[in-house]
Amino acid sequence: MVNVRVAPRSSRPGLDGIAGDALRVRVKSAPVDGKANKELLETVAEAFGLAKSRVSFVSGETSKNKKLLLAGVTAREVEEAAGT
Repeated sequence: MVNVRVAPRSSRPGLDGIAGDALRVRVKSAPVDGKANKELLETVAEAFGLAKSRVSFVSGETSKNKKLLLAGVTAREVEEAAGT
């Protein structure tokens, strides 16, 4: 499980390091009609080389702070992908 802090409406989408205990992820979409959530799942899946079906919400679908389940990804892999 990974804590994620989402920054919607970003001009530069992608992983953006770690803030506190959360992986920061920037997405271009606005948080309207689930578009930012969909882009978040796609961005995270691509960053870790996973199929989109292997990334799912645990909690926080309506918040900037979310918990995601990344099937088959270790905490170490999250830190490396975030550049820390």
